[in-house]
Amino acid sequence: MNALLQADLRTTQPESALTVHQRVKERISKIDAELLKNPLKDTFNRQHTYLRISLTERCNLRCTYCMPSEGVSLSPDNALLTTSEIIKLATLFVEQGVTKIRLTGGEPTVRKDLLDIVAGLNTLKSKGLKSIGMTTNGIALKKKLPGLLENGLDQLNISLDTLRSDRFEEMTRRKGMKVVLDAIKTAASMPFQAVKINSVIVRNTNDDEVADFVQLTQDLPIYVRFIEYMPFGGNKWDEKKFISYKELLSILGTKFSGITKLVDDPNDTSKAFQVDDFHGKFGFITSMSDHFCGTCNRFRLLADGNMKVCLFGNSEINLRDALRRGASNDELMQMVGMAIHRKKKQHADFDNSHVRSKLMAISAAGLKKTPVYQSRWIFSHKSMSDSHYLRPIRPASCYTSHRFNSTFSKNNTSSQAKLTHVNQDGRATMVDISSKMETSRIAMASARVLVGKVAFELVRDNKLSKGDVLTVAQIAGIQAAKQTGTLIPLCHPLTLTQIKVELSLCDATHAVHIRSMVVCSGKTGVEMEAIVAVSVAACTVYDMCKAVNKGIVITDVQLESKRGGKSGDYSRNGDQ
Repeated sequence: MNALLQADLRTTQPESALTVHQRVKERISKIDAELLKNPLKDTFNRQHTYLRISLTERCNLRCTYCMPSEGVSLSPDNALLTTSEIIKLATLFVEQGVTKIRLTGGEPTVRKDLLDIVAGLNTLKSKGLKSIGMTTNGIALKKKLPGLLENGLDQLNISLDTLRSDRFEEMTRRKGMKVVLDAIKTAASMPFQAVKINSVIVRNTNDDEVADFVQLTQDLPIYVRFIEYMPFGGNKWDEKKFISYKELLSILGTKFSGITKLVDDPNDTSKAFQVDDFHGKFGFITSMSDHFCGTCNRFRLLADGNMKVCLFGNSEINLRDALRRGASNDELMQMVGMAIHRKKKQHADFDNSHVRSKLMAISAAGLKKTPVYQSRWIFSHKSMSDSHYLRPIRPASCYTSHRFNSTFSKNNTSSQAKLTHVNQDGRATMVDISSKMETSRIAMASARVLVGKVAFELVRDNKLSKGDVLTVAQIAGIQAAKQTGTLIPLCHPLTLTQIKVELSLCDATHAVHIRSMVVCSGKTGVEMEAIVAVSVAACTVYDMCKAVNKGIVITDVQLESKRGGKSGDYSRNGDQ
């Protein structure tokens, strides 16, 4: 249980709704102030200096590994960030320490204002921006190269997966391989800081061409990077198509003599090599077999204004709506800081059907993204700077719930105790609370889930096949608290002002401990919301771990304390 929950437990005297509201407001202000000090540093001391901006969801190719054959639905134009909005957000990020920006898509060259965006970003070099790059498929690149260079573009990444025209058409469902290769050669002759080729290698599809790609580096000063085939939504990912970088390097070792391992930059995503006496170099981006999460300094701004802190994660925050509703710079950076703060140490295991079904080829094709879960901390933190812009699981009003009327009296432990939800005939009835006074109500509950040693270690290391158990369970618990009245009959409508669900791990018992706190100002208590929150969170832990251990035990579901209301206070550790 974190320090904020402990602070709530220490206060035992009833408080007015105003006092509780003021304390919550003060704590939120303190947290926001901390985030503003360095919003781009996460809890693992990773400073995020590399921003990738998707300019569009559209693409002029239909690559088989990243887009379904039937295509995808696209966001309307008014849902995408405008030129000025992109520059505005980029300016804020550069002022906070971003030194490198890469433009992606979809395919960025299909955006008509591309040169204006590059020129606008170029003005940020006086504020600390060091590099502007772009990832493109090269189809419409050649004619734009002089303008891009003149307006400040420094680096080019060109996606090309085959050097054979027939195979190019088969893989991209379009013609144009010679056009792309011509654009690469032209770019290599121009004074860009770097020209790179990105090639996704798929077993039994183009793995026989890796030597041909490396051969290009003999005369061209380019960097060919082989990308391990990854699961993207709609690409019918098949593990049999995957080929690791070690296997590819072994193949190249039989084709070329004198391959030297080069020194990689600290935050580089690739492992670089060079054939002796060749002008260029080659390398591998190993997202699948050897991830580089520990040194990740990257985050993404999508074309629709959502920000992702991890390509393979599910969390997004919507900066577009915040910007259009007039959020201040500080409010925007509070949102960013909260998202960065919740970034995981590493992404979940890729043997993960849930990740595969949600993950879209953000950098490679114009795919329309599906709604995804938010980070658990953001869901539990309700402030004016974020409540309108975070995307919940379903479009419900924030923290609104219907609830059971659950009352407890000190006299209820006597022989005169009676049930409050049945009438004189013994039938279920809703309690009339119209005569009650509105007071501050707080309830806390807890539960334990005994998952067993194997499942516990997978949860602890974030390697369970279904993904991040603790985050998903926490979100489920928060959502459940808001839906208590839907789950349990005889409810009264209540507006919840705060919901917290905390999950922690106990190594000694291989257990997940769950605690909840629910706050409202109303005519009836919130005990049921607190209990339902930990119950559903516990069930979610079971669901996500049951493939490993079906003997998981959910136990000790109980109310820990309640405060406020006519019946007075209750604490499991004190007198009832």
